[in-house]
Amino acid sequence: MLLLTPGPVQTHPSVRAAMAEDIAPWDAAFRPFYARLRERIRVIAGGVEGEHITLPLQVAGHMIMEAAVRTYVPADSALLIPVNGQYASRAVRLARESGRVVVELPVPDSRGVTPAEIEAALAAHPECGHVVMVYSETGSGIVNDPAAIGPAVRAAGRRMILDAVSAFGALPLDLSAHPEIDAVIFTSNKCLEGLPGFAFAVARIDRTEASAGNAGSWSLDLADVLAISRSHGMGTLRFTGPVQTLRALDVALDRFDAEGGRVPRLARYRANADILYRGLKALELKPYLEDAEQGPIVVTFHQPAGLVLADFVEALKRRGVTISSYFTSYEPSFRIGAIGDVFEADMHKVVQAVKAALDELGLHQAA
Repeated sequence: MLLLTPGPVQTHPSVRAAMAEDIAPWDAAFRPFYARLRERIRVIAGGVEGEHITLPLQVAGHMIMEAAVRTYVPADSALLIPVNGQYASRAVRLARESGRVVVELPVPDSRGVTPAEIEAALAAHPECGHVVMVYSETGSGIVNDPAAIGPAVRAAGRRMILDAVSAFGALPLDLSAHPEIDAVIFTSNKCLEGLPGFAFAVARIDRTEASAGNAGSWSLDLADVLAISRSHGMGTLRFTGPVQTLRALDVALDRFDAEGGRVPRLARYRANADILYRGLKALELKPYLEDAEQGPIVVTFHQPAGLVLADFVEALKRRGVTISSYFTSYEPSFRIGAIGDVFEADMHKVVQAVKAALDELGLHQAA
């Protein structure tokens, strides 16, 4: 079975096999492994030694977003969130329920936000000290590019929290070139091709130190993660977590290095997405995005007339393909992930599976 959701993703058998070991996370033998893993992640992010640090939490992506907002955005401050997808909308809710004031910048979910839109919004809302932006919106597949938006945030003298949950390890990021970013957040189970269980922030040390006392939560306080790292060492966990996931991630990072790192991984994902985009378009399905806006992480298509998503998902499963059983785009759609331990030959099989599923459901002509 091919798992083609935007995450969790298809993983290599060696990654899954690494979960088989029982681990004592408080044992002295675990500490150097954990410290080394954190450094590996900082390097992938382009973090500068002594300026950036990896801050792990044993949580899902939503929780690391809440932790970042609570930690870096003071309770008496406001933040700007460009909203062009479901995950930005969820960031809005997380921030508001954390007691922060949120200014929403509505943007269509068919394109990325522009620097001019960010500049105008920040000029109109001087109370916003931070911009929280989703790098890759997996509802539709668009990309909000920090290389374009970061300079606008920096020029306005504001800070940024970057949600790279479905981008980290594939889409470009170099924290050394983005002093405006307080933290980039992501999980182990997307483009790094690990398994779920841990989320990470690679954050500026100075900004994290200055944010002590902001969080209003012990569990979700990234400044406390930094403090424990300082007092007890980088190999120390605060609380017991699913540490077998970390073993699996270490193997996944070995595979990441063997592939050549971020650039060839992104090229593989782009090739996967291109086969899906063009192959399904040839079936007379309508892409949700114009070609120029299509990101490499997930490919989304409008639902054809008469399609019942649950029936379509089950028809694909009968052909060895699992996709998301729900949609989060503004209009009814279905989406297929292009990430994970999957390759061009797999994508060609998926195109054929979609055709066969539509034929089975009597929808090919409707498409």
